Amino acid sequence: MAWLNGWGFLLLAGICEVFYASIIPRTDGFTRLWPSLYCAFFLALSIYLLSLSVRELPLGLAYAVWVGIGTLGTVAYGALFLGESLNLLRSLCLVMIVAGIVGLKLASHETA
Repeated sequence: MAWLNGWGFLLLAGICEVFYASIIPRTDGFTRLWPSLYCAFFLALSIYLLSLSVRELPLGLAYAVWVGIGTLGTVAYGALFLGESLNLLRSLCLVMIVAGIVGLKLASHETA
């Protein structure tokens, strides 16, 4: 699995972040057992995968990409499944997040 390098771990970490963030409303303040366990599992897995990615990637780049994937994915989840609005201004802000992530990658000296 050649794709499972720093960037692969980082992508999986970001996806896990979306999984745990999307369930937070169902935990009811972490008073409901199963949603809380789901959230805790994916939170721990996300941080673990992030830690694996920083073996190969600079911390600042990895953290920014991780947060960006989580933000984009969670906003998309909210718009698709929770009825949250996705207006022009919010969409523009999401485009700026993507541009920032791409810019960080391009400014990085990593070839991975």
